Amino acid sequence: MVNGHLPRPERKIIHIDMDAFYASVEQRDHPEFKGKPVIVGGDARKRGVVSAASYEARVFGVHSAMPTSQAKRLCPQGIFLPVRMHRYREVSEEISRILMDYTPLIEPLSLDESFLDVTGSESLFGSALEIAREMKKKIFNRTGLTASAGVAPNKFLAKIASDLKKPNGLVEVRPEEVEGFLRDLPVSKLWGVGKTTEEVLKGMGICRAGQLASYPPQLIEAKLGKWGIDLLHLARGEDDRPIISRSEAKSISQEETFTPDLSDGATMKKILLDQAEHVGWELRRQRLRGSTVQLKIRYPDFSLITRRVTLPLPTDQGIEIYEAAAGLLEKTEALRKKARLLGVGVSNLRHLKDPEQLPLFDPRRQKLERSTAVMDRIWVRFGSQAIQRASLLEESDRSGLKKRSLRKPNGAKG
Repeated sequence: MVNGHLPRPERKIIHIDMDAFYASVEQRDHPEFKGKPVIVGGDARKRGVVSAASYEARVFGVHSAMPTSQAKRLCPQGIFLPVRMHRYREVSEEISRILMDYTPLIEPLSLDESFLDVTGSESLFGSALEIAREMKKKIFNRTGLTASAGVAPNKFLAKIASDLKKPNGLVEVRPEEVEGFLRDLPVSKLWGVGKTTEEVLKGMGICRAGQLASYPPQLIEAKLGKWGIDLLHLARGEDDRPIISRSEAKSISQEETFTPDLSDGATMKKILLDQAEHVGWELRRQRLRGSTVQLKIRYPDFSLITRRVTLPLPTDQGIEIYEAAAGLLEKTEALRKKARLLGVGVSNLRHLKDPEQLPLFDPRRQKLERSTAVMDRIWVRFGSQAIQRASLLEESDRSGLKKRSLRKPNGAKG
């Protein structure tokens, strides 16, 4: 007991990550594809992008976020399939029900991965390691799919651990093992470290997390700003972020780091439109609306700015989110400078069941909602690349912009 208070229990976090999820679902649904290179994504003739590749396809160098045309060159014998988002969502919901058997504290990151806090579940189901092992077993028995899991004292360590022995891996990092676990970890594995940041760190003689962990904080901050201090904490295995369940979510956002940095204002706006459409989709999926739109920009010197605006009425419409974000963008230096990170989010959320005062007759909103409902039905059945706004398609033709999946850094699929 410290100062009259019982010590807080050590956190036990599990990161569950399905292995090559979309491709694995296709192999499960089509037994004739088992053991063959399966590549799920957009049409190569329309500048499509790979959403997931089976492990058999990865042998040929195929990976997610790669142009489908390039994947065809690397693996011409591959089985190329369109995205069946409705099917993946069905399987994802089945997996979510399995996870709910062990704890309600679940933070989904995407259809194929989630964080779980099982600190309070150990008295019922055994150790966190045993819980993770049982989850993996249940998922396989009920769905025929394998998952990899990481068990650790926080979210960052659990996510790193889950990736170490894919596919079908299980790795635990105990508190006393954290320093040794991170010592030789490449700095590129730290969240938010892209090629540009990696080069900056290497220029400082920092290639491993252990080197960063022992570096003088004032020198890191002088080079990378406050964000550098955040990286320093991660390199030391320090991450106190709580699990935020879907029902507790305070905001929904999408962001991406770009290499090379963005330098064209028109391209920035196209990316914001794409991100806003996906944020709107997720709001509607969760039956939420939000009244505050936030724009997030990181400049090449690693300084970070955020700008917010409150809308007259809460929205779940991507185009309204975009218009607000684009207005904020006009007031920043990003259009005159370069941007290495760009993101948009919506907060001040309320559920559709909550009462709100709407105009008696708003023809623009009614028209938007009708067209969005049609788009949602197409996205559910065929995926987000099946239908896009004409301006996005035009930009894709000019610059080959890639679609990004909500809250999934680098578009990776386990």
